[in-house]
Amino acid sequence: MTLDKKNIFFLLLGLGLLLLFHFLPPFSPAVDPGGKSFALSPAGKSAIGLFLLAGVWWVFEAIPIGVTSIAIGVLQPLFLIRPAKDAMRDFMDPTVLFIFGSLLVGLTFTKVGLTKRIAYKMLLVVGENTSKILLGCFVVTALLTHIMAHTAVAATVIPIFLTILSLYNEDGGSLIRPNKFGKALFIGMAYTAGAGSICTLLGGARNPAAVGFFREFTGVDISFLDFSLHLAPLGWVMVILLWVMLIVIYKPEKKTIPGLRERAADLYRQLGPMSKEEIFVLIVVAAGLAMLVLQAAVPALKGIDRSIPLLLAGLLFFASGILDVQDLEKKVPWNIVLLFSGAMSIGFALWQTGAAQWMAIKWLSLLQGAPWLFFVLGVAVLVSLMTNFIMNVAAIAITLPVALVIAQYLGVNPKLILYTATAAAGMPFLLLIGAAPNAMAYESRQFTTGEFFAAGIPATILLLAVMVVFTFTFWPLVGMTPLGK
Repeated sequence: MTLDKKNIFFLLLGLGLLLLFHFLPPFSPAVDPGGKSFALSPAGKSAIGLFLLAGVWWVFEAIPIGVTSIAIGVLQPLFLIRPAKDAMRDFMDPTVLFIFGSLLVGLTFTKVGLTKRIAYKMLLVVGENTSKILLGCFVVTALLTHIMAHTAVAATVIPIFLTILSLYNEDGGSLIRPNKFGKALFIGMAYTAGAGSICTLLGGARNPAAVGFFREFTGVDISFLDFSLHLAPLGWVMVILLWVMLIVIYKPEKKTIPGLRERAADLYRQLGPMSKEEIFVLIVVAAGLAMLVLQAAVPALKGIDRSIPLLLAGLLFFASGILDVQDLEKKVPWNIVLLFSGAMSIGFALWQTGAAQWMAIKWLSLLQGAPWLFFVLGVAVLVSLMTNFIMNVAAIAITLPVALVIAQYLGVNPKLILYTATAAAGMPFLLLIGAAPNAMAYESRQFTTGEFFAAGIPATILLLAVMVVFTFTFWPLVGMTPLGK
């Protein structure tokens, strides 16, 4: 990447925002609905400036996204936001290691040939129409997130979709050569992984966290079935609408790929019977995923961090010789690992300095006198924006308690706040750091961060519109009126 005038401008813009917030006089405290005051410390003020710097550099790729993450760790002690020990410790947070383990699983699937086997089989089902191929890919992605964390799903399907993209590039062009089909395929994978992940409590840590906060503040427990009854239809409506949106924005260059089904069948036959390595990988990954799924039901497994099953799978792949040091050095996308390391560091900086809580209370306090629908949408917008920068669990933890208190004053059904906030937290469509599938999709090199951001604007508006429609139609039909308990 060359440092041209555009890159220099955005580099200086980001630094300017950080310096501005660092040297600005103290801001007024935020006051919650109960009258409690939250002052913004100098460290918190600087953390907001670093937050803006990271956003500018990541969106416009002023420098490589992984290097921006390193800057986040370096600038925190320089601007007295947090000590270097705290800032750098977050680079090895278990969430980052979970993403690393997911990448190892995807790499192994590709190396032993499982991704080709699955991709060819899938193409035999969906046929040769490129729009239907995209829909098939999105449906598979969304379905898998019902039982798996969306990060693990992304690691599983990305190598499969890369194989499909290589078949689309039948002219022999480079696999990483960007085209509209590739943009729609990988941006859509990231978006529909988020949409599918809100359908059950298993799709992401944010879902049970939101239900836990709701129970703590209202005394009402939300069952697995009740959660899915309210959010699964919304998630699947979004999957279909996102498919339509993306084939409009990125209409594939080819309407069909003639002979694709026959070619896929022939390639599948050439693979021959499943090898011992493939069977071993399937057994190990299935065992790891089973452990992740069973954590919600088996008390003995709840204390095991979700990164452990995937990291254990990676260890077994290295121990068995399937993966080697060359894979570790040359094939692991360290740029993406660093991206999420930086995202965790800035997220914890905002959380620990109180900056995130101050911003949430300031925003929600502005909505106290607004009509109830504006308040609900304001909560969804806030969660959506915060989730694009910090962990979705943290966004829920910061926003939901304050929103539930204000909802009582406005007479808004607290369940409406729960479900809209959870849906918004599950679908961060603007930035790569908003969710692991976003960043992992970027590794396909089919789109830029700017293109992802541009597609995310109509996608976010679409999500808000669907929430409004559900508020007045489907949710009342299943017993959740927007006003009252």
